[in-house]
Amino acid sequence: MKTISKNGQLFFSAKGNFTVLIICLVYMFHYIPVAANNSAQAYPRSFAELIKKIRPSVVNIIVVKTMSADMPKGSSSGMEDSLRDFFEKYFGDQMPEKYSRNELGTGFIIDTDGFIITTNHMIEQTEEIKVRLSNDKEFLAQIIGRDTKTDLALIKIDVDIPLTPLKLGDSDKLEVGDWVVAIGNPFGLGNSATVGIVSAKYRQIGKGAYDNFIQTDASINPGSSGGPLLNINNEAVGINSRIVSQTGENVGIGFAIPINMAKQLLPQLRQGRIKRASLGIVMQDITPALQFKLGLKTDKGALISDVVSGGPAEKAGITRGDVILKFDGKSVQSAHDLNVAVASTPINMEVKVEIMRGNLCLKSQIRTVELKEYDDIEPLSEVLPQLGIKLQEITPKMVKDYALLRPYGLFIVDLVDESPAIEAGLIPGDIIIEFNKQIVHSMQIFKKRLEEVQTGDTILFLVDRDGITFFATLNVRR
Repeated sequence: MKTISKNGQLFFSAKGNFTVLIICLVYMFHYIPVAANNSAQAYPRSFAELIKKIRPSVVNIIVVKTMSADMPKGSSSGMEDSLRDFFEKYFGDQMPEKYSRNELGTGFIIDTDGFIITTNHMIEQTEEIKVRLSNDKEFLAQIIGRDTKTDLALIKIDVDIPLTPLKLGDSDKLEVGDWVVAIGNPFGLGNSATVGIVSAKYRQIGKGAYDNFIQTDASINPGSSGGPLLNINNEAVGINSRIVSQTGENVGIGFAIPINMAKQLLPQLRQGRIKRASLGIVMQDITPALQFKLGLKTDKGALISDVVSGGPAEKAGITRGDVILKFDGKSVQSAHDLNVAVASTPINMEVKVEIMRGNLCLKSQIRTVELKEYDDIEPLSEVLPQLGIKLQEITPKMVKDYALLRPYGLFIVDLVDESPAIEAGLIPGDIIIEFNKQIVHSMQIFKKRLEEVQTGDTILFLVDRDGITFFATLNVRR
């Protein structure tokens, strides 16, 4: 290609201009659309089409709840402060003992038969549930199934009109930073949409043993609970559940239940009862103190603090002090990981596990059974000031009167505020059964063991709480 200089300017020859034109056209028609498509997928210019498509699938929920008027001010289950002040001002002490109020929430249709997913805390203890569709038609709904541990609920409406189900996505494919859209009914403003990103995954916020929330900064406000969290493919990847806020309004920290958890539980919710698998073990996380006292080689995994007699773990040869490192081929980082994994496993399924016992890494197979919930035991003597604890030997009468599941050990009667026992997480009603790996049947044996430790030493207790055991570490003071 030749260039010609004219009046200080450069010009391409005719042949050269034609070549450059062809190159530019090829680039424009081949590369630019690809870049544009990738950009559109990663950074949508508008969510309008997505919202239009899913709007018929999202419903507003109105529930009627009976509330108690004698609850303290500020209680979520009591009378609102403004209403309480009104009655106190104009009617004195003639306040109603109970009253009804409406609460608003959201849900979304999952099939043409009228099944709707929402949150359990939205519909529990209700007298009436109404569902309002996007066309403003209202229908009474019935509760089909609910699960307090995951905050999921399934309700149903009977209609003779076509319904538009929302497609359920795959929450495991979500990445931190992905776009998400939250649809809800905040403050009664139905079918409101907010946009944000996935801020984090697998959040545990202390709401239950199966916490596994998606965190998002897409605004979730009162009334949006139960609504869908959507990806940019018009799929529900979560169910909006909770927010973190000191004011009760959104501050950019919202949590959604992963849709994969809901999909797993849907067959059981349709049957009205949730059944979960169990290994017949009690587990806990490995703290630095426990790692040192037990001589463990790792701080990862789930530490077995008790094994149910005759249960599947015992049959598989698992013992107290073992650490489960892998379950069904997947690494276990914590007790929460194992708890969620076991709960997600079908009942009566044989699963491979890898455990660490001392310096040995062992493999075993264990068959899951149905989880049996423990009944709470009503909490019902010498004070040990260096531990901040008051203990009492267990007697046959105590076993009978309080239906204790363990006939020996030292019963914790009371604790001193800000004491080592409080810091160790002990509570009244716990039973200490081992002191530094040695069984303690009496106060005399316990005090003898205590004389052998020095100020600043760490004691390893094995504790029974409501029929299940766990390890606790306690620092000695004098």
